[in-house]
Amino acid sequence: MSDFTHLNKSGQPAIVDVGNKTVTNRKAVARAIIALPENVLKALQQDNFKTKKGSVFQIAIIAGIMGAKKTSELIPLCHPIGLDNCNLQIELNDNNEIVIECTASIEAKTGVEMEALTGASVAALTIYDMCKALSHDIVIKEITLIEKSGGKNDFKRT
Repeated sequence: MSDFTHLNKSGQPAIVDVGNKTVTNRKAVARAIIALPENVLKALQQDNFKTKKGSVFQIAIIAGIMGAKKTSELIPLCHPIGLDNCNLQIELNDNNEIVIECTASIEAKTGVEMEALTGASVAALTIYDMCKALSHDIVIKEITLIEKSGGKNDFKRT
């Protein structure tokens, strides 16, 4: 159990002490992929991804940013941090899947990978919510960290 950072010496949940860490520029990129049934995809493309509720991608971008900003309220042991930047990109890939990329950055003592992952997740859930009236056969099939930098260990998915 001592390898898990969110456990104290007694094995109880604990927030990680970042008091002695160095402030560095930190960045993380996360991705979510959504598979839509053909009828939903066609309906969205027909109306340029706009619904009666508004532009699906625009609303998902706003929701993703809001989610990233509230990460510490959703994930119990995350440090509350202010983001220097949060950017979401949403597009269709060659497989007609919606791909969401969330990039979060901050100059701080702790990283922003949970904020990037939360931003991508909330954006994906928002797209699900806006499209579920057409079908519940929507699959959020992947939420993954693509890269992180600026902390003790940099990471890049290959």
